[in-house]
Amino acid sequence: MPLHIIRQDITKMQVDAIVNAANKSLLGGGGVDGAIHRRAGKELLEECKTLGGCGTGEAKITKGYKLPCKYIIHTVGPVWQGGNKGERGMLTDCYHNSLKLARKYECESIACPLISSGTYGYPKEEALKVATEAISEFLCYFDMTVYIVIFDKSSFAISEKLFADVKSFIDDVYAEEHTYNRSRILTSFERLSSKSCGSQQLEDSVCMAAPAQRSVTLDEMITKLDESFSQMLIRKIDEKGMTDSECYKKANVDRKLFSKIRNDINYHPKKTTAVAFAIALELDLTEARELISKAGYSLTRSSKFDIIIEYFLLNKNYNIFEINETLFAFDQVLLGV
Repeated sequence: MPLHIIRQDITKMQVDAIVNAANKSLLGGGGVDGAIHRRAGKELLEECKTLGGCGTGEAKITKGYKLPCKYIIHTVGPVWQGGNKGERGMLTDCYHNSLKLARKYECESIACPLISSGTYGYPKEEALKVATEAISEFLCYFDMTVYIVIFDKSSFAISEKLFADVKSFIDDVYAEEHTYNRSRILTSFERLSSKSCGSQQLEDSVCMAAPAQRSVTLDEMITKLDESFSQMLIRKIDEKGMTDSECYKKANVDRKLFSKIRNDINYHPKKTTAVAFAIALELDLTEARELISKAGYSLTRSSKFDIIIEYFLLNKNYNIFEINETLFAFDQVLLGV
């Protein structure tokens, strides 16, 4: 764990293995396949000649040669023929068989392209959905860091409806928030101005409108200490009847990080980690705000990231991979680690 979606050149990934979206001959081609062969050097071609090709959905492994990875796992994706020729099953096999090989060779990290989404014509939205579902299923049982590598933004697409809905929600929230703030400022100004007072009177009125804050002693602050993020998280996991592994895997969080949080009641996680656990626990907006606040953060209406999270919480959509796909589409940091 976990699954990352990043924009990068897969030939530059410093991982144990990368996946090559190859053709059946395994002798190189265009796109990702050609780039990998060029960067790896002629030794890769010589080894591939000994493999006897590869069938659709299957996977074979070679050394990484001049690439920064130890291994290259070659898999052949299906050509899109409308979706009724078993393409989904074959594409799922590509990921499953690649990940099994990576585990067999004791890889701890692997980078995959969006297989078949280029010249093979598989619709990008569907290709991404198959990839995240296949990889997340594997990660439910095995620990490995997996990257879905997108070369550029044009190679990536989420549902047009989801993108439009989220964009509309963001625009509405921004408009609502700015209208509210402007109205509040004008109302306060008009109320003070209506007194027809001089500048000194206006200044006094403003001062009276904001009562002085009483200083709080250290002893008072200590007595108000509440449960920490770690304590609340563990309590919520128990209340939901979840196991620790179910929770941190659903949150797309590494086991080692979860262990740190569990064993240190004062552990201070990143905001993305705190939000990820709120999603994994399927909290409503109020509960999510409370958990996130325990880590020292809040969800505001001035942050695009926060508004996107609010959208998914309000719609009770707790699919962290779909949330991350949406955050990626809007150039926001992803949940988990």
